[in-house]
Amino acid sequence: MSFNLGSVNERLSKNVFHTDSQPHISIDQERARATGSGKRLVAVCPAHVYSENDDGTIAIETAACLECGTCLVVADPGVLTWHYPAGAMGVQFREG
Repeated sequence: MSFNLGSVNERLSKNVFHTDSQPHISIDQERARATGSGKRLVAVCPAHVYSENDDGTIAIETAACLECGTCLVVADPGVLTWHYPAGAMGVQFREG
């Protein structure tokens, strides 16, 4: 018996994101640049929440956040301020 579960991207596309009026992630741009954390965030985030602007600052698209915590593991202390979105906001997983 075999199952076709689809690709990871196909499965993740079924998730629903409820955007909070207040972002749940913020970044200290100076510290991110000084420590190299910004480039690590861009490289490892599975949801591509982080991207690098032409001026080297890091842009954040919190509406795509999977709340997995990968960014907290790779960022140096003090680079990110991160908390779970309030109430029923954030990601709602439709398929594991």
